Amino acid sequence: MKDLETIKELVKASKRLVFMGGAGVSTSSGIPDFRSPQGLYNIRSQYGVSYETMLSATYFYEHTDLFYKFYFESMVYPDAKPNKAHIALANYEKAGHHIAIITQNIDGLHQKAGSKRVYELHGSTYRYKCLGCGKKYTLEEIARNGVPHCPHCGSLIKPEVVLYEEPLDEDILISSINELRFADLLIVGGTSLKVYPASGLIDYFLTGKKILINKEATMKDGEFDYVVHDDIGTILTEILS
Repeated sequence: MKDLETIKELVKASKRLVFMGGAGVSTSSGIPDFRSPQGLYNIRSQYGVSYETMLSATYFYEHTDLFYKFYFESMVYPDAKPNKAHIALANYEKAGHHIAIITQNIDGLHQKAGSKRVYELHGSTYRYKCLGCGKKYTLEEIARNGVPHCPHCGSLIKPEVVLYEEPLDEDILISSINELRFADLLIVGGTSLKVYPASGLIDYFLTGKKILINKEATMKDGEFDYVVHDDIGTILTEILS
């Protein structure tokens, strides 16, 4: 494909690359996405409310037991392994190139693959915080057979993930915006570009070419210089090698 050869040349010439990814980056690792026909939001919930509702701050505080039951069943994947997409991005960085990864995912797979400059817009299932004393915990340190409480003060422990009705972490947001402002190439992949404010971040990319890699067409395809409708792992492996 002629476009891929051009994209490879753009990558080769790039001094500061930003990759912004969504749920489609991790589906090959066995983690379901949200908005595809087979995605979590389109599966009938067994809890009497939609899974989207269950991922809200209101539901967390009003139905904490059910939230955690769903969360540990459907949102936490400690045994998931990085796939070709994560590995291609990590290898590009290991080769000495400047790349920042801005991810909407909470699965930690970019770090497992070896990427160092990762900005997790929606937090991580590997980090937890006591709502009472503020003590932080890892996934390995909390009980996963019910509602976790702090052994020091007895208060409720909350995942450090951004739920609906909650703002993004300001430091992560500012750092992501700065990476985009100073980048010379932007690759967006595995996302429907429907989730705000994350999808609005591409407006902070000021100079250079924009590339979109996604299996399905999006409403923002026309805003990109190059669009590839194909498997994210296959394409990243080819253009970043």
